[in-house]
Amino acid sequence: MTKRDAFLALLLGCPCFLTACALNPTPLSCPSGTGSPMRVFELYFGRAIAGRGDLTDAEWNEFRDEVIAPNLGDGFTVLDGEGAWRSPQTQTTIRESTKILITSMPDTAASEIAIGHVRDAYKTEFRQIAVGMTSYVACGSFY
Repeated sequence: MTKRDAFLALLLGCPCFLTACALNPTPLSCPSGTGSPMRVFELYFGRAIAGRGDLTDAEWNEFRDEVIAPNLGDGFTVLDGEGAWRSPQTQTTIRESTKILITSMPDTAASEIAIGHVRDAYKTEFRQIAVGMTSYVACGSFY
């Protein structure tokens, strides 16, 4: 086998190896005293509403009480922020006030469904293109 053939075999084999790792991640092992594995979700809700003024505090509070709390009943934290993103429609950068929601939940399909309900409801109710999200596995406890 030439060096070129070995290189090609390595390149062609890597995607399969990486895919296998992504499909079968090693479970997180939490050191003693750091809690148990959970998934942390961070959601980014832009408050700029097309065709009208920004989402009001009263509207946010109603959404929080009627949509977020029932779906994320174990708790969440909301922070105020300033966000920016590039509109896929106009290719311009939009800056807006943002609500940042952080919650930690079991790493299950049910948690992903609950988060999806919150994101979809906000997009529908306030005519948003997207609700940003980051997610990662971490160790944690609440006591």
